[in-house]
Amino acid sequence: MHTLPKFHGVAPALITPMLSDRTIDWKALENLIQYVTSGGVDYLVVQGTTGESVTTSADEKKKIIATVQEANTKNLPIVYGLGGNHTENLMAQIKQTSFDGIDAILSVCPYYNKPSARGVIQHYRAVADASPVPVILYNIPGRTGINLSPETILTLAEHPNIIGVKEASCVIEQCMEIAAHKPADFLLISGDDVQAVPIISVGGVGVMSVIANAFPHQFSQMIHAALAGDFAEARKSLGSFLAIDPYLYEEGNPVGVKKILALKGMIQAQVRMPLAEASEELGLKLNRIIQQENLSN
Repeated sequence: MHTLPKFHGVAPALITPMLSDRTIDWKALENLIQYVTSGGVDYLVVQGTTGESVTTSADEKKKIIATVQEANTKNLPIVYGLGGNHTENLMAQIKQTSFDGIDAILSVCPYYNKPSARGVIQHYRAVADASPVPVILYNIPGRTGINLSPETILTLAEHPNIIGVKEASCVIEQCMEIAAHKPADFLLISGDDVQAVPIISVGGVGVMSVIANAFPHQFSQMIHAALAGDFAEARKSLGSFLAIDPYLYEEGNPVGVKKILALKGMIQAQVRMPLAEASEELGLKLNRIIQQENLSN
């Protein structure tokens, strides 16, 4: 059986299936967990951006994590999305959260406020001091408005409760700089599906993935090949994922990946406003690429 160190390999950033009235489809969520865990993923990310975390209530979040834990019969590690741009409120949230069965938190860089590097460092140190489980930083400038620089990330890597970064800047030079200077046990995790293989080649340990919701087996095989140093094998799949990747985000995330799962008959394509369900045109494009690229599960 393929085993990797904790938080290495593939973690689907789990979508939250919804019914036509935009309530959560709990049965579909259970089925999704069984699907991805049997597909060879290594751990699970719950209530990240792809899980539409900004539009789920506190009560829904509790039930989502409980449902995931119950359906997680392989006992894969769980990373829970817990971030924000109001540090005091976030610390209060941490105090009110039960961390039973949660192995780490994924905490997005404070967005909209556009803090300085000193402000970001203060924020994350406060979060890491308050959290009873390890913290993984999340750098996604396209959503937050600021980039966590390598210098800031490396400064935060010195904190004993900050164990890694999900890097979604899509700047490979930045990832190389982090990899070159980080502590040996600090985890560099790709936050971009198609950059995961190149990031692994410079010292990354895996990926928190959108597409792994839909194609866990093929995507995990690719990432595991790269982690084993077999980049020739990894490249065989990379072209297919490169072809479909832009369409996942054409109408916003997780609109595209939910449409793929709907085409596979696993969920309804519904999302919560202000997102809109995938257009018919996007569905046709996705279906065509899935057939052309021979993407399965």
